[in-house]
Amino acid sequence: MSKSTAEIRQSFLDFFQSKGHQVVASSSLVPNNDPTLLFTNAGMNQFKDVFLGQDKRSYSRATSSQRCVRAGGKHNDLENVGYTARHHTFFEMLGNFSFGDYFKQEAIAFAWELLTSDQWFGLPKEKLWVTVYETDDEAFEIWEKEIGVPRERIIRIGDNKGSAYASDNFWQMGDTGPCGPCSEIFFDHGDHIWGGPPGSPEEDGDRYIEIWNIVFMQFNRQSDGTMLPLPKPSVDTGMGLERITAVLQHVNSNYEIDLFAQLIKSVAQVTGAEDLSNKSLRVIADHIRSCAFLIADGVIPSNENRGYVLRRIIRRAVRHGNMLGAEGTFFFKLVAPLIAVMGTAGEDLKRQQSQVEQVLKTEEEQFAKTLERGLALLDEELENLQGDTLDGETVFRLYDTFGFPVDLTADVCRERNLKIDEAGFERAMEQQRQRARKASGFGADYNNVIHIDQASEFKGYQQLQLNAAITAIFVDGESADTISAGQEGVIVLDSTPFYAESGGQVGDTGELRGNSASFMVSDTHKYAQAIGHSGKLAAGKLRVGDSVSAQVDEARRERIRLNHSATHLLHAALRQVLGHHVAQKGSLVNDKYLRFDFSHFEAMTAQEIRQVEEIVNAQVRRNLSIETNIMELEAAKAHGAMALFGEKYDDHVRVLSMGDFSTELCGGTHANRTGDIGLFRITSESGTAAGVRRIEAVTGEGALALLYSQNEQLVDIAHLVKANNSNLNEKVRALLDHTRALEKQLQQLRDQQAAQESASLSSKAVTLKGTKLLVSELSDVEPKMLRTMVDDLKNQLGSAIIVLATVVDGKVSLITGVTKDLTDRIKAGELVGELALQVGGKGGGRPDMAQAGGADALALPAALAGVESWVAAKL
Repeated sequence: MSKSTAEIRQSFLDFFQSKGHQVVASSSLVPNNDPTLLFTNAGMNQFKDVFLGQDKRSYSRATSSQRCVRAGGKHNDLENVGYTARHHTFFEMLGNFSFGDYFKQEAIAFAWELLTSDQWFGLPKEKLWVTVYETDDEAFEIWEKEIGVPRERIIRIGDNKGSAYASDNFWQMGDTGPCGPCSEIFFDHGDHIWGGPPGSPEEDGDRYIEIWNIVFMQFNRQSDGTMLPLPKPSVDTGMGLERITAVLQHVNSNYEIDLFAQLIKSVAQVTGAEDLSNKSLRVIADHIRSCAFLIADGVIPSNENRGYVLRRIIRRAVRHGNMLGAEGTFFFKLVAPLIAVMGTAGEDLKRQQSQVEQVLKTEEEQFAKTLERGLALLDEELENLQGDTLDGETVFRLYDTFGFPVDLTADVCRERNLKIDEAGFERAMEQQRQRARKASGFGADYNNVIHIDQASEFKGYQQLQLNAAITAIFVDGESADTISAGQEGVIVLDSTPFYAESGGQVGDTGELRGNSASFMVSDTHKYAQAIGHSGKLAAGKLRVGDSVSAQVDEARRERIRLNHSATHLLHAALRQVLGHHVAQKGSLVNDKYLRFDFSHFEAMTAQEIRQVEEIVNAQVRRNLSIETNIMELEAAKAHGAMALFGEKYDDHVRVLSMGDFSTELCGGTHANRTGDIGLFRITSESGTAAGVRRIEAVTGEGALALLYSQNEQLVDIAHLVKANNSNLNEKVRALLDHTRALEKQLQQLRDQQAAQESASLSSKAVTLKGTKLLVSELSDVEPKMLRTMVDDLKNQLGSAIIVLATVVDGKVSLITGVTKDLTDRIKAGELVGELALQVGGKGGGRPDMAQAGGADALALPAALAGVESWVAAKL
């Protein structure tokens, strides 16, 4: 009996653990501190700094099963997903890594043993083919002479993608960064399936399938194309779990493996589909994996960057569900079946199941409304269509603004014997792609940052002042030996009390003093293992090697510590009041206030906010001891410490406990006791995205200052309304009631005025080809009264075309009204659009009522004068 997907994943990790590799957990799908990537797309992403020599680990060999997404940016498989045997938006990458330990010989031997040994995967050797980079003689000889693969099954692949190093067998993660030649291993499914070996004209067939890529990391590619040798040659491998599972389970498509077979059955159940071979089932089964794990890693559907990609995938899945006949919301119901089939890889997802389901449900409901609006807009466009083809710009606007699928637009048009301009749509799409590429924040040059080999020791938990040696200076991003008065730069110390910005806590400020020099620190950041102090040298001169006195701004640090400790109390209180689905989605802690983003699906009530505030202040009054312990990561989790899913943690972590109330992993700085916080006050609660709320709050002196300020405001209001503390509410309520009564009277007077104006206007209508036309510019009439006047005039005239305009503060307001019996010939939207163009504006509306605005008041008389001839031409 063949192994399950979960068993194959575990076998891979067990094999490499037996070869001295550290098993490392999958990192987040949102790359940690990497501006070059939209999503984690390979197992080596989390080790990138290790390959560059900027990060050191306690191990030199590692293995992992890394969750990956390729659905945006450089690697984008979205349009192929569901229609091919092997494309996915989400997949798991099995990998083994050597950081300057073993190289080509051992890497190739390990791969061959795992794949062919009866103890492990037991694949027949004669079924395996390999490729090497054209000039990589070393790898060729290892395969032939040491492993024993016949020469005819070792294929050299050169630069086959149009430029130097652009090859299927030269791997690079992005335009810059670690790269090198690679050797790929292919499995031959047999001659009953069409296709040829790699490098042949038939290589795109399904007979020979790449199952493993072994990358020999030798270079760091610069933005100008230069290949700099890496400090230590290393190994990075990647084998798609789904692909190797298909081979080991003797199926030809990834979608036939046990994991997908079960998921596809679940999709059929929730959509009501009966044909299990339907491609839409595959699309949805794939998409639930990427969507669920992206949400669990903190991505929320939005209209930009990662959130936009997630939104597109969700909408694509929902669209395929609709094609299958799914009724109501269905996509969120697949989270539970997904957790069931993912095995150990689904444990992180299980912890956030309710949050993930709620995000998907909300997004699907929102998309249903969007489709409704899109259909209404499409109907309107088709009513006004000249000819038999809907233009590409309109098709694109429906797609881009309303997420309205192009195939759906084409379907609606087909029902009315109309076509869509596909070429025009593609042009608009390409223009958008170019704009996106220019605006993308994910094309940064990885090498265009300060690189520091030194390490700094942070001693700021215990002390705020110490003497230290300068180990590096950077001016204008370049390494320098000295920095002079007036210059700005970054100074690196061998040890420092300054906290570098991380975990939401801002960097410290203060001063570095030495040799009559004074460097004012305005911020502190991490650069790999080093801590850099950014600022300006106020006086004197400093050199690398100089000793300085490093002094943190103590009062500012104290305020930051109080706010950070209050954030932990707030997190625990929110979970107590709102439920355990609450998870941190971001935070900012500075010396003025704290900001905390968390998962929750509706605005908090005033009562909930007060309850959270009361709980936090109760813990402050308890004056709990705040203690820190260094523990192994797994022991910390077992101890009940909350970890941020997707956050990068070292093997040993700081566990912060506040009495019996809160236990979290945190590397920030904190108060000694909760009583030091003094007072906690929430200043605002708001939404930042679907399913994410934000609280801002103040502590200590800031909270007191807020109370004083609010009290002063109450005193001022009482004075203004001639009240005191005991009757302020009654006085304000009486004033509001009086104001509302006056506003009602004023509105009644305006309605009477509009009715009188309308009565006098109706007599000015002219008859044109048997149809009444009324065109009038009004003075001393508010723009919002025009709609009421048009309705009155329609009632009085019975059948008519009405155009009214007014100018207020130099701005033109236009309205057109057409009674229903005339809309087949004259459309209010067309007429108002024509007028708007002439007065420098735009507008639109229904065929029977439309409004517009304009900036050119001088052009209004001529525009109105031309209405009669425009109408006459249409009648």
